[in-house]
Amino acid sequence: MIGLLAERIPELGVAVSATTRPRRPGERDGREYYFLSVDDFTRRVKAGEFLEYVDYVSDHRYGTLRSELERIRDEGRVPVFELETEGALRVRETMPGTVTIFIDAPLEELERRLRERATESTGEIGERVELAKRQRLQASEFDYVVVNNDLDRAVDEVAGILRGVLDAAGSITRT
Repeated sequence: MIGLLAERIPELGVAVSATTRPRRPGERDGREYYFLSVDDFTRRVKAGEFLEYVDYVSDHRYGTLRSELERIRDEGRVPVFELETEGALRVRETMPGTVTIFIDAPLEELERRLRERATESTGEIGERVELAKRQRLQASEFDYVVVNNDLDRAVDEVAGILRGVLDAAGSITRT
């Protein structure tokens, strides 16, 4: 979804997250993620290099490096992050003016998508579905909720929200 949004709203700059999970076939460091060792990730956390970070399913860590925010702003674009709930709420706490959008999907659809992608084990899929159930309880803490049961419609809805935010801000300094 995030790639489609960036195509529709060119002033958006998508932040590339960092992770400790293994690289999947076809993934490239710095494109899908910055692939870090556990030690490097931990060192960067201690050095304050992350805007947000979380321990996710299967003992993998994910986070957004502050340098990504700087890179996007230096390009003159509006940063957009694809985060899980804990990270999104942490960013909103630390960055006034942040707009949060909770992207939901029917749990059956989420499980189907994960199985179709075939990149996680059955146990990891179960973990992801259980996590999604818990995350849904936090949806009311977000500024907007969009149900992604039809990708084109959901992208249109999120793009409309972002266009409204950008228009209201009158500039690209809002995140």
